[in-house]
Amino acid sequence: MRTIPASELIINEDGSIFHLHMRPDQLAGKVVLVGDPGRVPMVADRFSQIECQGGNREFVWVTGRYRNERMTVLSTGIGSDNIDIVMNELDALVNIDFDTRTVRGDRTSLTILRLGTSGAVSADIPLGSFVMASHSIGTDPLARYYKGASSVCDVALEEAFMKHIEWPDTLSRPYAVEASPVMRRRFEPIATEGLTLSAPGFYAPQGRQLALRPEIEGLTDKIESFRHNGRAITNIEMESASIAFMAALMGHHALTICLVIAQRHDGESDVNYNDSMNTLIAASLALLA
Repeated sequence: MRTIPASELIINEDGSIFHLHMRPDQLAGKVVLVGDPGRVPMVADRFSQIECQGGNREFVWVTGRYRNERMTVLSTGIGSDNIDIVMNELDALVNIDFDTRTVRGDRTSLTILRLGTSGAVSADIPLGSFVMASHSIGTDPLARYYKGASSVCDVALEEAFMKHIEWPDTLSRPYAVEASPVMRRRFEPIATEGLTLSAPGFYAPQGRQLALRPEIEGLTDKIESFRHNGRAITNIEMESASIAFMAALMGHHALTICLVIAQRHDGESDVNYNDSMNTLIAASLALLA
């Protein structure tokens, strides 16, 4: 059995894992991920009991009780690079023995729900909608760093997407992955199922142009016109694919639900979305419990 070196699994002096500053006993089996650290209190304020809390940099967390269910809310910051840290460290907290530095034989599966924001691509999805990423296409390179990607990815969807977009050879191969069917069934009452595109940036990777020209001309139009087996891309954000991929590879149940705050087809956006986010949080916690 491999012993993980201290340089690979870094444990702080208080027994917490390096980035999250969380100990194994402080993590609940049900985890709510949010990007913005400021959104953590919006979730934790609904807890009837706060058990413990902590944080480091953009990773802020609270563990408590909601309707007698133990839950942890954790902020991830933005992007798949942060998701790599968060998912690996969450998995380590439940599936690695910190004393022996060995992977446990009996794996524990976490239930992970990300509540985020996104921009709709489909013209029929209005601002304020809730979209669950039943499937995600990631254009970030994260999946290509891990063995076994093909075992959890939809290669046919990847190939169709690359052909339609005319994907440049200079960019990392996209990956496509399905969210947990268990989670999808649970949250059907509050969200529309969608095919979500996860990009490694907010501007050119999502087809936006400010001062710099994007490498892929007309990317937004190409994304909007993509079809595969009757499925169209509904929205664009930055984390759903990496979460779904890491969870599938590790054996966790994960799903992303996004509030639509931009309508890319119509060129509209809504920056005053706190009330809608609170509605999404309330409905999601009730179903998660």
